[in-house]
Amino acid sequence: WLSALIPVEFGGLGYGITEAAAILEEVNRQGGNAGPAHAQMYVMGTLLRHGSSTLKQRYLPSIADGSVRLQAFGVTEPEAGSDTTRIATRAERVGNTYQINGRKIYISRIQHSDLMLLLARTAPRDDSQPTKGLSLFLVDLRRAGNSVTSRPLRMLMNNETNEVALSDLDVPADHLVGIEGEGFRHILDGWNAERILIAAECVGDGRWFTERAARYASERIVFDRKLGSNQGIQFPIAAAYARIEAAALVQRRAASRFDAGLPSGADANMAKYLASEASWAAANACVDTLGGNGFNAEFDVERKFRETRLYRVAPVSNNLVLAFIGHRVLGMPKSY
Repeated sequence: WLSALIPVEFGGLGYGITEAAAILEEVNRQGGNAGPAHAQMYVMGTLLRHGSSTLKQRYLPSIADGSVRLQAFGVTEPEAGSDTTRIATRAERVGNTYQINGRKIYISRIQHSDLMLLLARTAPRDDSQPTKGLSLFLVDLRRAGNSVTSRPLRMLMNNETNEVALSDLDVPADHLVGIEGEGFRHILDGWNAERILIAAECVGDGRWFTERAARYASERIVFDRKLGSNQGIQFPIAAAYARIEAAALVQRRAASRFDAGLPSGADANMAKYLASEASWAAANACVDTLGGNGFNAEFDVERKFRETRLYRVAPVSNNLVLAFIGHRVLGMPKSY
């Protein structure tokens, strides 16, 4: 299913974001965690929309059949955080190659990736046009040698993420994705797809939590009555269910607009915000319902609890989503 978004002509399934979201939602709804592999879907969108025909012909068939993995997205840096325009990694043109130097942080799955999409500055930052001068590259990690080194970071859940150092990394000029200096605009496609897919995963998590909590509350006998007979137990589960269903509607609308080629930034961000908040509410309701068993690894709830918490801060913090909505959608003064 990792080839879902790759066109049939390159050996993929030719699905849209709507179908891809349904796949990831179901993985999480069944108790799994799509996080260790989902990047191959949303990173793909940027390459599909902005990569040259040569790059697509060279790499997409191998990605589709699983022999090559595109799992790493090198954007975030230690000193820039969510302000992507402040990244300091530099790419300098030297003949037919770009030489890249810099550091990245929270770059997931690089140990399991053959390729990486990498954002770097090819021109100094201009405060009047801060998003200009950023360029996107497809890096073949199999040929990078010691130019790319990574240090795994110990995390709260099963998600291998890393600090990455780039030292005199040579990337062929024909591995530039899209137009030089327009990389920020190109990655927006990937970001919108990412938010929609993450929202779907959160919907899947939320449904898993509410189903698990409702079943436990209907079976557990406490003080000679079913636990779910108490409104203090029942109402939080019901409220979480309602929030998840509402978030799912926004997520599907965002996916539909994305697939139709319509502006989807606002809906994608709202879907991610609503779904991550709803899944977190469902997680807490589930833990409260199971009590001590909610912290018992044998019940799996504590694992899912840790996993779903991530999405209130990643891939973009929910406060930044609210700032985006306030400024870009509602027209209020910029607050960040």
